[in-house]
Amino acid sequence: MSRFLYIIIFCFGIQAMPLSAQENKKDKIEQLRVAYINKHLELSESDAQKFWMVYNEYKQKQRASKQTYRQALKQKPKPLSQADAEELYRLDLQIRQTDLDLHKQYSQKLKEVIGVKKLMELQLAEQAFRREVVNNIREREKR
Repeated sequence: MSRFLYIIIFCFGIQAMPLSAQENKKDKIEQLRVAYINKHLELSESDAQKFWMVYNEYKQKQRASKQTYRQALKQKPKPLSQADAEELYRLDLQIRQTDLDLHKQYSQKLKEVIGVKKLMELQLAEQAFRREVVNNIREREKR
């Protein structure tokens, strides 16, 4: 098992942490994700600096978009009325369109920074990282 996997297992092995410790856990996972992507893309220092500036901006806008939906969902009474369900449905479609537009816009920006080959490698690295995290969570739950 690679050193990276041991680090992930360690991060998920910590149980019942206070909120500040949970934030540290998220920060550690984020650091691991950054290291994983850097390793797989093999970016020069100059390209990495440009890449992370654009990539972080994209992820921030993506998170804000999804947060809008989560907040709207929390504000609706349960069970949902027909009108509330319709409103959430329209908002969901709008946010999905926003995400698609962001993806198109930032894919183009990232392609200009790192090229199309590394852009596709980025997608593969993100998927592989998520798979490793999920697999480690599953392994932990089996114990």
